[in-house]
Amino acid sequence: MIKKIPGEIWKQMQFSGYKNLKKKYAVSNHGRAASYVESVAKDGRLLTGSLTSGYRTLNLHVENGNGTIYFHREVAKLFCKKGSPKAKYVIHLNHKKADNAAKNLKWANLEEVGTHQQKSPAKIAYKKRQATRTEGLKLTVTQVKAIKDTINNPKRKLTYKQLATKYKVSEMTLYRIKSGENWSKVK
Repeated sequence: MIKKIPGEIWKQMQFSGYKNLKKKYAVSNHGRAASYVESVAKDGRLLTGSLTSGYRTLNLHVENGNGTIYFHREVAKLFCKKGSPKAKYVIHLNHKKADNAAKNLKWANLEEVGTHQQKSPAKIAYKKRQATRTEGLKLTVTQVKAIKDTINNPKRKLTYKQLATKYKVSEMTLYRIKSGENWSKVK
């Protein structure tokens, strides 16, 4: 028996192969998942599932289908409106993957997902750590200044591949230095 939460609404999940399973599965607008035979209220059992990259999932053995069900996607399918047909992704508004309540989920397109990820507290903290990092770096500040000068020189003769070889870094590192993704504080 599942303890009721005021205002909680349960809806049955409908995924590929769900009719062939012995039990039925449901999610609530509070982000909880349950299995049941008759109804969630009568014989429902709460499911914790497992974690896949920090997302709560349920692994079911369904015929001819992917057996991994992501809680947040199912809650969004049943409780959140899609703003546009391009909205194919579900984001957690508070950046907490464990909080699958419908009020914390939103359908988003790829551009919105990218923008949202950049605002994540974890991403901001990572950028801060990287900006102040001094150990384990392949390049020095002096080398980065020289690279930036070379890249920005309109009469440069070295290709990115030659520059990468010279400084023993990848070409991608040079592109990231140019765009400001890496070493943005060095002028």
